[in-house]
Amino acid sequence: MKPYADHFSRLAPAYASCRPGYPEGLFDYLGGLVSRHDLAWDCAAGSGQATIPLARRFHRVIATDISAAMLQQTPSHPAVECRVTPAEASGLADGSADLVTVAQALHWLNPETFYPEAARVLVPGGVLAVWTYGVQYLDEPVLDSVVRHFYADIVGPYWPPERRHVESGYRTLPFPFPELEPPVLAMEELWSLAQLLGYVATWSATQRFRETVGHDPVDQLGQELEQHWGDPSAVRRIRWPLCLRVGRSPV
Repeated sequence: MKPYADHFSRLAPAYASCRPGYPEGLFDYLGGLVSRHDLAWDCAAGSGQATIPLARRFHRVIATDISAAMLQQTPSHPAVECRVTPAEASGLADGSADLVTVAQALHWLNPETFYPEAARVLVPGGVLAVWTYGVQYLDEPVLDSVVRHFYADIVGPYWPPERRHVESGYRTLPFPFPELEPPVLAMEELWSLAQLLGYVATWSATQRFRETVGHDPVDQLGQELEQHWGDPSAVRRIRWPLCLRVGRSPV
């Protein structure tokens, strides 16, 4: 079993404020897959990017994560309970969850322990949904090229090995249930230059670059992007295709 890696506790406030939001259509789709909406378990919930949208569709949501600092960033909601616990020890009762989700975090988990826990807590016919997003697309080709160079060549050597699963759309990871065919979904934001740089600063590879090299590579990235961005307060459309895997537990 691999040890859990906590790459984000030190960045918890920035992560909560700088990460893009998931489309409402994702949660409408997931909510429509289950007939009962009593309980959803958001595993490795981080700062609640998926937790709060789920809470608008389920009577209760249990959000778990190994990082108390990340969970503390989750907005307050009467339907949400946060628990600091690893993925294989949710504390949920057998057959109690209608939906289990893992948003942009499956690559950090131990599949051999998480999947049995998910199967244990799901109701018969319940749904497991995991999703990820990789590199973003900017609508301006020159800007897109600069950011992709930063992603692959500047901080590229500092991505953890698990990043390969993100880039494969989680197709390099096992999945325990027969899969459903999900819709094509993407995240979109209209961001200023400062917002984009704030997001890039939360990458685990950016953090490891800082710690290893001793300076912040985002400063140079900002200077390069400024040459082509125009007014720094102007917003640009940024898009992240979602890779979604969904399966239903046996009835």
